[in-house]
Amino acid sequence: MREALGALTVRGRAFLAAGITTVVAAIVVGHSSVVRIGVLVAVLPLLTAWWVGRSRYRLSLVRTVSPQLVVAGQPATVELTVSNESRTPTGVLLLEERLPYVLGTRPRFVLEGLGHGWRRHATYQVRSELRGQFDIGPMSVRVTDPFGLVELGRTFHATARLTVTPRTISLPSIPLGGAWTGSGDNRPRAFATGSAEDVTVREYRRGDDLRRVHWRSSARVGELMVRREEQPWQSRATVFLDNRGTSHRGQGAASSLEGAVSAAASIAVHLAHHGYTVRLVTASGDSRETEWHSHTAEAGTIPLLESLAVVQLDHSPAPDTQWLAEPGHGGLTIGVFGGLGETDLPFLRRLQHHASSSLAIALDVDAWAPHLPAQPGPGAAAHLTSTGWRSVTVGPRDRLDTAWQELGLLQSRATASAGAAR
Repeated sequence: MREALGALTVRGRAFLAAGITTVVAAIVVGHSSVVRIGVLVAVLPLLTAWWVGRSRYRLSLVRTVSPQLVVAGQPATVELTVSNESRTPTGVLLLEERLPYVLGTRPRFVLEGLGHGWRRHATYQVRSELRGQFDIGPMSVRVTDPFGLVELGRTFHATARLTVTPRTISLPSIPLGGAWTGSGDNRPRAFATGSAEDVTVREYRRGDDLRRVHWRSSARVGELMVRREEQPWQSRATVFLDNRGTSHRGQGAASSLEGAVSAAASIAVHLAHHGYTVRLVTASGDSRETEWHSHTAEAGTIPLLESLAVVQLDHSPAPDTQWLAEPGHGGLTIGVFGGLGETDLPFLRRLQHHASSSLAIALDVDAWAPHLPAQPGPGAAAHLTSTGWRSVTVGPRDRLDTAWQELGLLQSRATASAGAAR
């Protein structure tokens, strides 16, 4: 009852005040017939508050987001279905959805009253120019009585998740070099001869090809085990994203990190569409969710794009290299780097040594923050070249597809030079 009295609307309080005033005035002037009218007007909101306070509304909300995975800048549709599961009819429903500020303003709806078993539907669109994972909800509902005298609040705590992936750019086809199973253009010798390496196994991870399951080891261990080596008909490539805070400049959507994430996403999608099994590795190491997916091009890039959607700055001074110690690495490696220093040279050499072909996109991070003093020493491209990488430099105004073509020319010249030397 106290909650209902506190939830009186402006109309309800006006009725209560008008009724009390009428009663007092009627008593003062001696009109007993008017007292009855004043009592009726004053009691109406009180009776409504008592009735609403005793009512047990059981409302349910179903929220559907379609699609749940969108590219930055594209809209997603949210559909709401509110139903009344109690026998007490409701008055007008006032709905307000809570959204992160990047998805826009909070949508508000006014729905007609619901009888027992009735449903009402509402839809709205959300759009984000920034990548990330965002929770939609919770939903607050204000329930009014049929007279609009009392308004009670309810909250649906359930939320729905929307993943916004970085924008990608269509890249032209360039010669990338052989990367069959990470061991060059030819079939691995160990696989062809049937050595003991063929039965080196590890635990099954989500995304592994079921054709690689080693059933004898799985039966012995009691869980699915797969061969470590890749199938010889699958090309594979590693996309390394340097997301260290010391390597990037700028903030928000205008930072060099966002440029690096967009470039890594574009490269990963391009490689997947050209038959590569792609893996994403960041400065914090590799992720099991993005390790060597062998699905179709569209499905195989979804875990990669989901991981790129939530990539944040890593505050480690040096990249994690534990993943390089595991067997079965190599193949084509494409790095997207920010600023590099002398301390990064050992890592660059090691990463280049484990790759059959190493290409890099070097971001001119100083151009992303021209108001700050430039980083001392040679640029990232110079460090990459000195450690055996073929790289191009990209600034905030440069086109990634043009830089990708330049990288292909460098790769072609290097391949031609190697052929002439033979």
